[in-house]
Amino acid sequence: MSLICKLLIGGQWLEAQGQATFARHNPISGKISSQASAASLKDAAQAASAAAAAFPTWSNLPPNERRSRLLKAADLFAAHSAEFSARMTAETGATASWGNFNVQLACNILREAASMTTQICGEQIPSDIPGNLSLAVRQPVGVILGIAPWNAPVILGVRAIAMPLACGNTVVLKSSELCPATHALIGELLQQAGLGDGVVNVVSNAPKDAAEIVRALIEHPAVRRVNFTGSTRVGRIIAETAARQFKPALLELGGKNPMLVLDDADLDAAVDAATFGAFLNQGQICMSTERLIVDERVADDFLQRLVAKVARLPVGDPSEGDVVLGPLVTPQAAEHVQALIERAVAQGAELLAGGARHGSILPPAILDKVTSDMDIYAEESFGPVLSVIRVKDSEEAIRIANDTEYGLSAAIFSRDIARALQIARRIESGICHINGPTVHDEAQMPFGGVKSSGYGRFGGKAGIDAFSELRWLTIQCGPRHYPF
Repeated sequence: MSLICKLLIGGQWLEAQGQATFARHNPISGKISSQASAASLKDAAQAASAAAAAFPTWSNLPPNERRSRLLKAADLFAAHSAEFSARMTAETGATASWGNFNVQLACNILREAASMTTQICGEQIPSDIPGNLSLAVRQPVGVILGIAPWNAPVILGVRAIAMPLACGNTVVLKSSELCPATHALIGELLQQAGLGDGVVNVVSNAPKDAAEIVRALIEHPAVRRVNFTGSTRVGRIIAETAARQFKPALLELGGKNPMLVLDDADLDAAVDAATFGAFLNQGQICMSTERLIVDERVADDFLQRLVAKVARLPVGDPSEGDVVLGPLVTPQAAEHVQALIERAVAQGAELLAGGARHGSILPPAILDKVTSDMDIYAEESFGPVLSVIRVKDSEEAIRIANDTEYGLSAAIFSRDIARALQIARRIESGICHINGPTVHDEAQMPFGGVKSSGYGRFGGKAGIDAFSELRWLTIQCGPRHYPF
């Protein structure tokens, strides 16, 4: 039986104008997993207006009251972990472990946001005007539009709205067409936590209507800022639309993330990190390890260990048992990744691991001897395929790591920490981990990329900068001299 989800607008669950709906299908069975209301332009405008109406009350709540409600929401999320996981499996094919991790990190994001409500600080700035008290203060901006993807739907759905709420803003969450029921549960639990009617609104839309719904929400006068997590292609459109409205946007986009294995690396540790970083959630993570840049002096030994580990990973239908790799989000996504692998082999790469695709399920693949003239060298796969590039030394490793339009996450494995830190400073990425995987996220960390991976930072105090307005206020204490 499929899940039914409506629009959350002003504290009410409403059908879309004309009762329009769309269906989301399970990526393995093809059966309908959820039936969601398909918002019209009028519905989108109503959601933004509802958030604007709720803003004065929410923004004026004492900070500890906002904290209390966000903490209650975190507890509700933890209590509904199994339901979130079940919805993720039905809609996106997520494994149980990935679903549970999503809820765990989402709870941490809510609790971190709650802790920030009393940390939205300003400062006194010395003035050259006698008797002038100059203050830099941070204030909420109004309505924030959060646009969340399907691949880590609870983590990224909550990240899109938690810090905006902590800063005193109200929000409209534009859910993903691939997991509307998962994102609807976020709105339902926040409503149960007592945030208040209209503080959080959730809008779902049919895939064909996505562009016009997003444009209408960005252009709505009440919406003052936008945050988006998703592909670089769509992020560029959102950035251009927001810029025309003079509205700041925070963008976390694609990645072609490198992991550097230097000649002095702990190879077993590097194998574990590469396997985790490349194949968690079938490689469908913005931070997934896509490029394995290995010193040629240790490459054969390293790859022998890596192939042996990957061969032991269980692959299959998450609804039928405990597997590490489940399906890709759609059969079309699996076809795309398979085509990338086949083209790479035709262009000269050596397939060390991998196998035949079965519908949406694609076994983990390792491609050795990838070169810059192959399509997979530059194109983000967003799937379970790892490209190995052999290098002569660390200088070549740095050059290849930076030879990409993207710059989200990176990793370096070396026993010489000073050497690794020097290399990390030269890698063009927003995030870099030494002796750890490219996939690593914590609620309090400044998360984001550079180049075509986006701009701005989520997480902790960096989120306060993103979702509040810095204003200059002065108080003239005593007489002031004027020249005329």
